[in-house]
Amino acid sequence: MKRLMSIFAALALMAVPSFAGEARAVSVASNGGSSSATATAVGNANATSIAGATRGGRAESNARAIGTRNGFADARSVATADHGRAISNANADADTAHGGVAIADSESLAATIGGVAISNSDAVADGVIFGSAVSRSSSIALSDHGEAISGSRAVSRGWQGGHATSVSDSFSNTWFGRSHSQVDAISDAGQHGSAVADGVGVSISNPWRVSRANVYAEGRAVRWGRSNARSTMVRIER
Repeated sequence: MKRLMSIFAALALMAVPSFAGEARAVSVASNGGSSSATATAVGNANATSIAGATRGGRAESNARAIGTRNGFADARSVATADHGRAISNANADADTAHGGVAIADSESLAATIGGVAISNSDAVADGVIFGSAVSRSSSIALSDHGEAISGSRAVSRGWQGGHATSVSDSFSNTWFGRSHSQVDAISDAGQHGSAVADGVGVSISNPWRVSRANVYAEGRAVRWGRSNARSTMVRIER
């Protein structure tokens, strides 16, 4: 399990691009478990948070990044626990105006051996007056002994000729049963703007089952705007 935690941590750190403004938090606990980490960044920002716990479990992680004025907001959160519970959150927010570009990217991962792993993720981007807003959200939850709840949501808004793109995907997996997944991808465009929304949800459940995957993707355009939406749901119960 320690090796697994190290791999997840390394991947999370490698996935973060280098932009101005940065916050990182790492917390590891063993011999009885419990751990927590949090990171926040504001400006052209990226935030990474990693928490791991063994021999008793419970690990929580948070990351929040806010990008303003042609901002790039990137949030990564990883939580792993050996014998019980691992909660991870990640959030990203970006906005721009007057022809700029706003990108919000959020990823969260929670994995546990012993049951329960909750992962959330969120990304919101706003672009107005010919600005571009792009948001992407991804969440993964893995549990060996049961319940793995995921999440994920990406919302983009482009107005007055702006362009909005949202992509969201969620994956949850379990061994002893239950497994939830939920995906929202919403895009908004008005007055000659364009909106694209894409959502994918996957849920897998094994013995004692219950599997659920909810996907919602909406692309909205008004007043000569253009809109496109696509959603996919995969549910496996074995």
